[in-house]
Amino acid sequence: MSFLKRIFPATNSIPRWVIFFLDLSICAFSFVAATLLRFNFFIDDKFSYEYLRPLPLVLGFRVLLMVYFRVYAGIIRHTSIQDALRVFYTVSISSILLVIANISYTKLNGNGSVFIPISILIIDYIGTVLLMSAFRLGVKVLYIHITKPDAANQRCIAIFGAGEAGIIAKRKIEQHVGGELRVVAFFDDNSRRNGQYIDGITVYNPYKDFDTIVQRLDIQEIIISDYSISKSRKQELIEACLAYNISVRNVPPIEKWINGELSYNQIKNVKIEDLIERDTIVLDKGAIAEQVKNKVVIVTGAAGSIGSEIVRQLLQFGPKLLVLVDKSEVGLYELDNNLNEIIAPHNLKQVKLMLGDICCKDRMEKIFNTFKPDIVYHAAAYKHVPLMEENAGEAVRTNVHGTRTIADLSVKYDVKKFVMVSTDKAVNPTNVMGASKRIAEIYVQSLNNFLIETGSSNTRFITTRFGNVLGSSGSVIPKFRKQIEEGGPVTVTHPDITRYFMTIPEACQLVLEAGNMGKGGEIYIFDMGKSVKIIDLARKMIKLSGLIIGQDIQIVFTGLRPGEKIKEELLADQENTLPTYHPKIMVGRVRTYDFLQAAKEIDDLLESYIHQNDELVVSKMKLIVPEFVSQNSRFESLDVLSSGDKFLQPK
Repeated sequence: MSFLKRIFPATNSIPRWVIFFLDLSICAFSFVAATLLRFNFFIDDKFSYEYLRPLPLVLGFRVLLMVYFRVYAGIIRHTSIQDALRVFYTVSISSILLVIANISYTKLNGNGSVFIPISILIIDYIGTVLLMSAFRLGVKVLYIHITKPDAANQRCIAIFGAGEAGIIAKRKIEQHVGGELRVVAFFDDNSRRNGQYIDGITVYNPYKDFDTIVQRLDIQEIIISDYSISKSRKQELIEACLAYNISVRNVPPIEKWINGELSYNQIKNVKIEDLIERDTIVLDKGAIAEQVKNKVVIVTGAAGSIGSEIVRQLLQFGPKLLVLVDKSEVGLYELDNNLNEIIAPHNLKQVKLMLGDICCKDRMEKIFNTFKPDIVYHAAAYKHVPLMEENAGEAVRTNVHGTRTIADLSVKYDVKKFVMVSTDKAVNPTNVMGASKRIAEIYVQSLNNFLIETGSSNTRFITTRFGNVLGSSGSVIPKFRKQIEEGGPVTVTHPDITRYFMTIPEACQLVLEAGNMGKGGEIYIFDMGKSVKIIDLARKMIKLSGLIIGQDIQIVFTGLRPGEKIKEELLADQENTLPTYHPKIMVGRVRTYDFLQAAKEIDDLLESYIHQNDELVVSKMKLIVPEFVSQNSRFESLDVLSSGDKFLQPK
């Protein structure tokens, strides 16, 4: 074997001129053999001239078509169906030309003689096709045999999905340089395929055979090629793989293949999002389009993870103008670059990027006065819990004062709908961030009720409340991913901490749907699914990276951060929900407050900001939100002081 490897090194390809010469030799040999076979190998003195006289013409036509179809250009050791088709076209068309030349010769002579007997042409055609194909197949088989590594050094792979994409994935894996990967099994949910053989590989039933096969064949990796698989089934499969420490990769959808061809490098590792993502949400796109089409829409916090996704989704509904407001210059710059890539140049006039702080009333008034918005999506907020615990005044300034500024301007400029993005941390808040968002909720909800009671404005305020979103700035997922890439350790605050998660697109789709269905004053609660233990999330991310916990990477517990809860909630104890027409959106039956009283106490809270005293600010927040009880925070002592003096009461 080593001798063959020295003669045929795997890294070199046969030069094209050599392939061309060998193909031409095959064509000459085939014609001579066909002639000999036709005359039963009887050779007389005239044979060399009479019978081989057509050879130059035969080779001429063959060369012409070989050059046209570039049959010599393929890498022989990677011969594919396309290469076989090129051989077939070359030989077939050149043989047809020979038949035409033969008929023309007969008509010109007029004596019924033929230049090449038809029987020779038929034998030559069959022989040339077979020999040229056999040459390529033989080289490929020899190459595979020479470069095949020892079975002990190969990584055994199974492919889930025995359809066309799975077969193509298998062949790309086998062509992968080094040959260290070997496909040993197919799995397919389609029972009609179970037990069949594809390229010599058995197709197994994953429901019956998974446990047995992965252990018997020592499968170390599974590639999911069936992109029609439901998200729930995919998650079930990934969980089964992780139980055996099997790494999982995805074949991308066909529309993402490069020039219609799958590249091995496109087969990517499964991400943790695949384990949490749920089946596609069905939106009432017609109703959303009717609400948004040809309207002026302002999105605050537009450069953030939630705001930017809201922008991308709004674009499909044809707004007249999207005004994107954010105070981050870098964020708006990156958003602008992103939109330039996904929006047709003639549609860029639909978008205006406006730099500004929502707390600056003069700047916001200028934007509202200039563009006269019909709808406002308010996503701007400070959301990082420990950071806001250390900067309580800034949390109040942005999340409360900023929200009030945008809400008041929406009323002044007769905005039809104001949709606010809130958080599950506003429920029984244990930190400054959650409490500041709850106060913002109280303001917009009581303002909405006040406007309806007095009939003073047609502006309607809707609040959406949901938990953590995967991949958002400050999310635990990017943090874990970075720690894993750096070799660890992966840091988790507490072994029992749980969180609700949804993907950014899912959250933003529900925001649009809730904004569409809202009549004013509602707080919509999203179905977040089951809460996830963060320690389990960390373990799965490490396993999906192909690493072993405790051996390749460590998990370290660092303790709860200031203001952090063990478990998040979606509704306060005194609240409950009512269903809506959308199965993933509920409307919360929440406590309501008198607007004038709420506005007065919020004014008092905002005035306390002037003193730059966080204890004073937080003590005011606890009076407004009686259920705000600090945890693991320097503000815990304030709960005792304020326990008997809660003066903002529900209506």
